Amino acid sequence: MMKLEGIEQFDSPGKGRGLRVNRAYGVGELLFSCPAYSYVLSVSERGFICEQCFTRKKGLAKCGKCKKAFYCNAKCQKKDWPVHKLECHAMCAFGEKWCPSETVRLVARIIARLRDQKERSQSEKLLLLKDMEAHTEELDNEKRERTKADIAGLHQFYSKYLDFPDHPALLTLFSQVHCNGFTLEDEELSHIGLAVFPDIALTNHSCCPNVIVTYRGINAEVRAVQDISPGQEIYISYIDVLYPTVDRIERLRDLYYFSCDCKECTTKSMDVMKMRVRKLTDEISQKDSSDMLLEMCELIIDKMGAVFEDSNVYMLHMMYQAMGVCLFTENYDGAIRYGEKVLKQYIVLYPAYSLNIASMYLKLGRLYIALDRKSIGISTLKKALAIIEVVHGKDHMYVAALKREISGDA
Repeated sequence: MMKLEGIEQFDSPGKGRGLRVNRAYGVGELLFSCPAYSYVLSVSERGFICEQCFTRKKGLAKCGKCKKAFYCNAKCQKKDWPVHKLECHAMCAFGEKWCPSETVRLVARIIARLRDQKERSQSEKLLLLKDMEAHTEELDNEKRERTKADIAGLHQFYSKYLDFPDHPALLTLFSQVHCNGFTLEDEELSHIGLAVFPDIALTNHSCCPNVIVTYRGINAEVRAVQDISPGQEIYISYIDVLYPTVDRIERLRDLYYFSCDCKECTTKSMDVMKMRVRKLTDEISQKDSSDMLLEMCELIIDKMGAVFEDSNVYMLHMMYQAMGVCLFTENYDGAIRYGEKVLKQYIVLYPAYSLNIASMYLKLGRLYIALDRKSIGISTLKKALAIIEVVHGKDHMYVAALKREISGDA
């Protein structure tokens, strides 16, 4: 194992592996940088950003073979060829039908690098890529199906150019990328690519992070956003911390399989501000303000409805928001009206075994029962159960709880 000056790996109580500092760092100070072990540029950014160094500039030169990849100069193109040749050959062979996801593209490059790698890379001073967390045992059926689709895409587009490990190894590798992949962003926080940085993957999460990860080309930099004392653990945020505690916890459980116990999640000190409404005057009551909010939603929906179909994602977003306003104001009939419209489109737009569909069935089923429409309520909850049994497994606690709710024993 190599070393990072000023940084050391340790066993973080209750969290597993973590990183801490062995000297003081001030706000804005660079703790360490890590080159990407492997990375891909988003297809939408081709022609604007160099495939090799991620420099955005005009006048990039295109690959003479595939005509799809662009580079600053011959030096960048030559340096990128060992990984680009995988896609170059495939893009030429498939033409317009070449459409692997970014995750598939990244995994293909990782497999190629692992095949050729002779020694520990500069991205793995503390942690080898193969030792990154995968959480394969915690994948629900929906995530497993999604990963199976990714594996199928890998075989479809790269089988002529790569030898693959067996299925369990591929499942682990895709899971590692899902858990540890970093979205590369430009200065406006626009998505430009995907990468893995094994050493940074050791950093644990907090909703009150003391460091932040930024990018300089294909290198990630970890900088202090708080003063950090010797011996203190460093934390990044895995998610957008704008949202209230309940939303953050749900997202962390879904994507990273843990619950956060940081100070903000424990105290919820910012939740009141994040959910605050304007101070009401004597002329505007709480009910009036809520009615006004619903009226605004309905006005927007009416105007959008003149242009967009109900299946349009922006219409769906507004109808979902209107449903939320109705629930907040205890207008349950209105909530059902919008919920039914959203569900009708969800059934078409989402895969059959989607948690988004199950969630809507649950919301509507419970609303029906609350309004003494028990028969349709039970029927709707059973539809949710059918999905949850598939995506979570029949032995999951969610299944048992919902069965009790349906039988009236909840």
